[in-house]
Amino acid sequence: MIAAALIAVLVGMALLLIRAFIGPTLYDRVLAVNSFGTKTVLALGLLGFVMKRPEFLDIALTYALINFISTIAILKFFRYRSFQVPLARRMGGNSNG
Repeated sequence: MIAAALIAVLVGMALLLIRAFIGPTLYDRVLAVNSFGTKTVLALGLLGFVMKRPEFLDIALTYALINFISTIAILKFFRYRSFQVPLARRMGGNSNG
């Protein structure tokens, strides 16, 4: 049963790679890469369970955090074309109490 789940995850990863290469827009590609990272975390968790190696879960969690932060950074870069723009912009001089 776990082998079937791992095969299903690998098939999903293959489909996401196809979407990443032929995605019509940049955001489709970024979403496919982010989903691929999520499937990788799932595959690492399943592999750790099958091999009875609980330290794989630590690796999977670390990879999940890196995947999340890199997706936010990539989207920020493509929106502002720089990493120097702050996340929260100030409303210059317009204070309404």
